[in-house]
Amino acid sequence: MHNRRSFLKATGTLASGLLIGRSAFSMDDFSTDASIKKFGLQLYSLREDLPKDPKGVLKQVASFGYKQVESYEGKQGMFWGMTNKEFKNYMQELGMTIVSSHCNINNDFETKAALAGEIGMKYLICPHLGMQKTIDDFKKAAEKFNACGEICKKNGLRFAYHNHGYSFETLEGQLPQDVLMQNTNAELVDFEMDIYWVVTAGADPIAWLNKYPGRFKLCHVKDRRKGAEPKDHDASIDLGTGSIDFKSILKTGSSKGLEYFIVEQERYDNSTPLKSAAIDAAYMKKLKL
Repeated sequence: MHNRRSFLKATGTLASGLLIGRSAFSMDDFSTDASIKKFGLQLYSLREDLPKDPKGVLKQVASFGYKQVESYEGKQGMFWGMTNKEFKNYMQELGMTIVSSHCNINNDFETKAALAGEIGMKYLICPHLGMQKTIDDFKKAAEKFNACGEICKKNGLRFAYHNHGYSFETLEGQLPQDVLMQNTNAELVDFEMDIYWVVTAGADPIAWLNKYPGRFKLCHVKDRRKGAEPKDHDASIDLGTGSIDFKSILKTGSSKGLEYFIVEQERYDNSTPLKSAAIDAAYMKKLKL
């Protein structure tokens, strides 16, 4: 399994100085009994399989019941060897849409925003910053996010930042997540809450959703193994078999501005990525808020 850090480094973040560095269902996708009609998959979950046969793997994803995907920028790009329009058309053939993508915001971001906007994508997302040396570094990151938000706005989509656990760790008496949210323009920058990483950091997703209503527009629905030690960062597991109370979190989120919920999984105990994607889809189909 590729190391997550290697991928994040490759997608470009803040590593060597200054930053250069819709999951799934919208509120309209709830039926009257609050069951989930649409949900999406972060394709990084299938990083071992997808590059080998993008179209074949995506066809399987659709067969599991996913209606939306969130891509990421691998060696074949956000559109996996296809042009942006070819990818959109193939998604339509499968009954899915590409709502967002994680990408390297340090390289040709304006081009990526133009390509994404051209096919009606909703978001481009910065996947990672890494823990910075100072709070000022996070403020500089917020400035960069605002600039990316301006570029996205010009192209008809939005920009967002996806958290990891480090932004919920105190630095100079402050939480970097607060700094990022308070120093970005809400008209330009949204946030994708990775629920797994909030919980792993010892924070409360519901408290953060309540603290910043309307700022978290997307989330990653990713479960955490029961009994995992706080320092165990590699404890992702099939949805519904872990310790996270998604019913309560997503119910709160749906009332606080969450619009897209995207399944993600990074570890596969006694399974395979595709089998876990099917299990996760079955869980989402049954989940009622």
